[in-house]
Amino acid sequence: MDIEHEIVERLRQVIDPETGADVMRMRLIEDLHVDGETGRVGYKFRPSSPLCPLAVHLALSIRDAIAGVPGVTGQEIEVVGYVGAESFNTLLKEQA
Repeated sequence: MDIEHEIVERLRQVIDPETGADVMRMRLIEDLHVDGETGRVGYKFRPSSPLCPLAVHLALSIRDAIAGVPGVTGQEIEVVGYVGAESFNTLLKEQA
């Protein structure tokens, strides 16, 4: 199984508690790309609404799910379409 497929499978296990649907079905992950040579993953996370009360929880769950995939060496997540995106993105980069 290739690394991108494994990432998608892990993301299908991240469930939005409000809807009961996974983040892939809800199309909350955009522009997923994996560098097969370095194992670095990049993607955008777009919460279901600009004021989504679970955006932080979901972003951290997504990050943890991807980090658990064998071969992933790092990731860059960009939160978009969320009222606190700028400060949240800064926080995520500091924790990387």
